[in-house]
Amino acid sequence: MHSVASSTLRHSLARSALRSKKAPFNGTRYTSSNSNASVEATQKKAQEALASAQQNAGKFWESTKKFLEPAGQKLGQMLGSYKQPLLYNLSVTREIFKHVYKAEGLQPPSIATFRSAYETLWSRAINPAYWRGAVSSGEIIKVGVYGVEAYTIFKIGEIFGRRNLIGYDLH
Repeated sequence: MHSVASSTLRHSLARSALRSKKAPFNGTRYTSSNSNASVEATQKKAQEALASAQQNAGKFWESTKKFLEPAGQKLGQMLGSYKQPLLYNLSVTREIFKHVYKAEGLQPPSIATFRSAYETLWSRAINPAYWRGAVSSGEIIKVGVYGVEAYTIFKIGEIFGRRNLIGYDLH
């Protein structure tokens, strides 16, 4: 029993001796004067870039505001007396969506989720056994409907992108 206590004491003394040899990190960084000058130059460049970006963002915001204010006023005039109830209903809808989003713990899917979904789709698409099983179980109909839905959504997006129902407007 005495040997266990003495070995424990020796281990704790050895650990404390090792700890005392390490210099504690106090957040101070020691560098040479040459690297201080380069750090300061880099910081100055970063601050200049930030100031330039802020200035450009301010200009962009002002030009956007100049463009959107007349459009917003025209829209408000077109809505007339419906403007106030419409804005109220939109704000209520926004708040409801916020509550649902928080209550359900919704969040955008992670990259891993996308990757696993597409890996599953690809592995099924190249597996003949999956297609035989889908045909025999009748799941092929569901897959076909999903394919038609995806194709339809794609085509509607194309129509919106072209701003024309058939072909591109060449004039």
